[in-house]
Amino acid sequence: MSVIKSLEQDIKNLIEEAGYKIDNFTLEVSKRKELGDYQINDCMSLAKIYHKSPVEIAKDIVKKLETNKNLTNINIAGPGFINISLSALFLTSFMNDIKQDIKLNIDKVHPRKIILDYGGANVAKTLHVGHLRSANLGEALKRLVKLLGCDAISDAHLGDYGRPLGLVLLEIKKRYPNLSYFNPAYQGDYHEIDLPITNQDLELIYPQASLKAKEDETYLNEAREITLKIQNHERGYYDLWEKVIEISKADLKKVYDALNVYYDLWEGESDAAEYLDELLQICRDKNIVKQSDGAEIIEVKNDSDSSPMPPLLLVKSNQTVSYETTDLATILERRKKWDPDEIWYCADARQELHFEQVFRASRLAGLVKDTVKLEYIGFGTMNGEDGKPFKTRDGGVMSLKSLIDMVSEEARKRINKDMVEEADIDKTVEKIAIATLKYADFIPYRMTDYIFNPAKFSEVEGKTAPYLLYSTVRMKSLLEKAKDLPKDNYYEVGIPSTKDIILTLLQLPKILLSSFEAKSLNEIAEYLYTLTNKYNKFYAENKVLTEKNNNLSSSWLLLTNIVYQTNLLLLDILGLKVPEKM
Repeated sequence: MSVIKSLEQDIKNLIEEAGYKIDNFTLEVSKRKELGDYQINDCMSLAKIYHKSPVEIAKDIVKKLETNKNLTNINIAGPGFINISLSALFLTSFMNDIKQDIKLNIDKVHPRKIILDYGGANVAKTLHVGHLRSANLGEALKRLVKLLGCDAISDAHLGDYGRPLGLVLLEIKKRYPNLSYFNPAYQGDYHEIDLPITNQDLELIYPQASLKAKEDETYLNEAREITLKIQNHERGYYDLWEKVIEISKADLKKVYDALNVYYDLWEGESDAAEYLDELLQICRDKNIVKQSDGAEIIEVKNDSDSSPMPPLLLVKSNQTVSYETTDLATILERRKKWDPDEIWYCADARQELHFEQVFRASRLAGLVKDTVKLEYIGFGTMNGEDGKPFKTRDGGVMSLKSLIDMVSEEARKRINKDMVEEADIDKTVEKIAIATLKYADFIPYRMTDYIFNPAKFSEVEGKTAPYLLYSTVRMKSLLEKAKDLPKDNYYEVGIPSTKDIILTLLQLPKILLSSFEAKSLNEIAEYLYTLTNKYNKFYAENKVLTEKNNNLSSSWLLLTNIVYQTNLLLLDILGLKVPEKM
């Protein structure tokens, strides 16, 4: 239990000793620092319950609070607000408690097993800027839930089983009709075939095939037939499909590695294929399947729905399965393999209807226990300066690789070549560029659309990743220079800037829990900036390395180390790597 949570429990007990039962007590950070560090705002609500004036209740509570040696400057303001400050003893004890392990300043959540489904990249298609937030958000949430004591399993859940792959294979067939994959008489080993296709080819093949399908109904029907061949594991087509998956997945991993996004599982829609027959049987046995123009559907509309809720398409009229169906089969697969307590899906806000249909159908079919939580975590879009989704100069969808290159150019302009060795520049640029992209993505609440300006977010001043990284690198450098100076204990809390930092550190457990509940990283991103900014203010006002007073020197160096370790912890949650120098 964190120090601040323990203190809140103590105060709650004192309030109840004063004769007032209270639930879910929490200290509120004071908006008027001249009155105290925290406020207790419960007297008004207690007055309604106990039919006494708020001031009278506040006076009763204050008498009890005065017995706690950790509290000082206890006063009543206005109609019954209680203000309190934390004693110097409490603050110094807190710093000395966490100096060896800052994770003591973290409150765990109830342990549970969570599967996080994020990424959602389509095989044989280029990763574009729209894939950035899903990867960033999911990876950071995975790291956060692990830190807070949960078992987390991440899955890329690739789109590898629908019509896009049928289109890709059809276009390959049109270009290379003599490939043995398309020869029914071929009896050899498909693994020995030299496929003249690279990932760069695949990135061009899909958009060209997609355009042809829009213009040519015959072409589209051929693609549908090949999609069915893939789903039926027809020899040749299925083997070519596996090869395409292999080529594409290798390239996807490179891009995700660059983003510091690492999946425990690289499963796709196809991995749930072996559960499709069982799924369909379950749905039919539950009598929730209806016939509709040759297709099979599940009605998921509730009487309470105020907006349209179309049925879930289970099996198409051409007997191929839908994206919704493979998602249902994946839920069944996950229950059988991992038996999770919760499944989280990070996807674009436009996917909300899809997931609502899938969740409702899974409940109707009884695919998971009622206690299993299925949660959709939507997010807004990254936009250009025109307020529209980020695109290339010619108006096309920008690839993620191109976006990374663009931000890398900005990062390279700002590298201090006097500090960074020539051999390390490329690696340093990559860390800064990726951090710039990710931090800009985390600053707004996840459902908010935001404008990304590469030059602005690459600046070393302001609310940017380079500012955080530079400040953290400087803390590390200071600590290295001070390796022989005393830093045994924390003594000093008299300087306003240091007390402000300590009070900010005390808020860390609540920030982490709040981010966990909201499934958004904006509070952590904001907290990182606030803590770093307050430390830089302290650093500018004090000569840490040349301070002659040993107690002050020890205190300041411990403070620096605690802030440095906290920054490293939070930057790691966000997936930001800190360069050695910059």
